[in-house]
Amino acid sequence: MQGRQNDDYSHGDLVAAIAMLFLDKPYQAGTLEQSGRERLNANLSAFDCTTFVETALALSRCAESGKISVPEFRKNLQSLRYRHGRINGYASRLHYFIDWLSDNEKMKWVVDRSKSLGGIFQRKKIHFMTTHRELYPALKSKAQLTQMLMIEKILSRRVVRIIGKDKFSMQKSKVNNGDIVAFVTAQEGLDVAHVGFAVRKGKSLRLLHASQKEGKVVISKKTLADYLKSNKRFTGVIIAESNGSFAKEMREKA
Repeated sequence: MQGRQNDDYSHGDLVAAIAMLFLDKPYQAGTLEQSGRERLNANLSAFDCTTFVETALALSRCAESGKISVPEFRKNLQSLRYRHGRINGYASRLHYFIDWLSDNEKMKWVVDRSKSLGGIFQRKKIHFMTTHRELYPALKSKAQLTQMLMIEKILSRRVVRIIGKDKFSMQKSKVNNGDIVAFVTAQEGLDVAHVGFAVRKGKSLRLLHASQKEGKVVISKKTLADYLKSNKRFTGVIIAESNGSFAKEMREKA
């Protein structure tokens, strides 16, 4: 960002700046896994990795549109978190990242950059949630379990572009400030194990994320490339960006 004029700041810079407002906020797992009817949970005081990313993106939409209010934030958050932006039971929430990415790309809120960064097509059988249904209270319901099984079957057929761990270093200079970084996992039945934002810190590219290990929102001490390399579970990354141009179009039409 050094040397830029203010009007040259990108939407990604806005996303990163808003996300950094939450530095040192505590990590809290499972904030969305509650019993009872599915409802929008908007928590600004503690995050897991996914709710941190969704919250920052929802707020960046508010800022860019000039509509800064609680109802607008909640509307944006719901649009990001639920299939087609509608709450229709537990299975309507976009639990798996590849499902979240696909739906939000169709809604023109995010753009998958993995193809332009050398991503290679991969397919994986997805079944983690239904295999570990004891971790998800809502899946005690036979109806919800059946719906999740159907979703996992669809996702298992989906081909996704992945930037391999061994290829990322060659592409890191093309990753933008504020890009969404999803870490693809080798764990059976699961697509992505962690998510955060790429941020520029001086000349190095780091990860801004809600860290379970550190118990709070932090910027990684390691570079993003080293963070990826150091975790044996990670096989690569998916890179996406928030589509600021679409938000601008919506603002101009309003």
